[in-house]
Amino acid sequence: MADQDARSGEDKRPTEIPVLRWEEPPEGPVLVLLDQTRLPTEEVELVCTDPAGLVEAIRSLAVRGAPLLGVAGAYGVALAAVRGFEVEEAAAALAGARPTAVNLAVGVRRAQAAHQEALARSGDAGQAASAALAAARAVHEEDARASARMAAHGLALLDELLPAGGHRVLTHCNSGSLVSGGEGTAFAVALAAHREGRLRRLWVDETRPLLQGARLTAYEAARNDMAYTLLTDSAAGSLFAAGEVDAVLVGADRIAADGSVANKVGSYPLAVLARYHHVPFIVVAPVTTVDPHTPDGASIEVEQRPGYEVTEVTAPQVAGAGGGIPVAPLGTQAFNPAFDVTPPELVTAIVTEEGVVSPVTSEALAELCARSRQVTIS
Repeated sequence: MADQDARSGEDKRPTEIPVLRWEEPPEGPVLVLLDQTRLPTEEVELVCTDPAGLVEAIRSLAVRGAPLLGVAGAYGVALAAVRGFEVEEAAAALAGARPTAVNLAVGVRRAQAAHQEALARSGDAGQAASAALAAARAVHEEDARASARMAAHGLALLDELLPAGGHRVLTHCNSGSLVSGGEGTAFAVALAAHREGRLRRLWVDETRPLLQGARLTAYEAARNDMAYTLLTDSAAGSLFAAGEVDAVLVGADRIAADGSVANKVGSYPLAVLARYHHVPFIVVAPVTTVDPHTPDGASIEVEQRPGYEVTEVTAPQVAGAGGGIPVAPLGTQAFNPAFDVTPPELVTAIVTEEGVVSPVTSEALAELCARSRQVTIS
């Protein structure tokens, strides 16, 4: 189950937001999550005491973002093991909670494998649970390190592509510390540019249908004192036409073997606009987001969200109060995919912790993944 405790964000505004942590109170271990559905108006925490509570938190988007889902999934397996739930059943439920973000299943499998190996070796459930928790903590730490390395690689690429500095960057959805064990993916690059005095403006798409840019990216930009401006998704074309965008930075939920990128719906139109206006379209994601088992973009399962997310508006502060405010006639059908897919020929570069892939080809991605495996093994 998941319980809610409100924590006021009025007295302190740290730049690093504790989005996920493992705690061990006397009544038993728990996974504590920042409930992202309540942002930006409230900083509220969810306390997950069992895998089912975490599955619901993932489905409701209380915890979200590809890298963080991998971390959460690993901790979910550990939570099942430590609290005596059926680990294989919990792992299956967690891995299937959201279909598009490949990192979730990667994190789940890693903790699950550690649990299985320890159990087979020792036959001791306690040791197996400890192994699953150690694996989850390792996933968490590795994601934080990957975030810092992606930021460095991404900033170097921006400076190479835009040597004049004063970067005006357009971003979509949310890709900061709310989606990561560190400072994020695409947002982390913009944040690095800001800290170096090279970010002139961060353009923030509101990102329909869930307004994750308006609610979350603007929230993170404000906390970091960045110069940012919020715009409707449909206004991006006007910005490009006015010459106000130097680069597009987005994250990814799954990258197919051919370099096709699944990201929050609305990313593909930005890539088309960027190509027409000769603006770099840069994807920033950890190597775990590259799925060699998904051959191309057509093979990516795109999650379909409920229609009421489009036909109704729900304010975070009244979430759970009995539904949203209708903005369309009763019975209106809504097409509400969570993601769209950008083909590799529209992607200028993919930035990972292991380096930059440009041009984006299946061969280059395969080489990057192979190099990453060698580094991990060594």
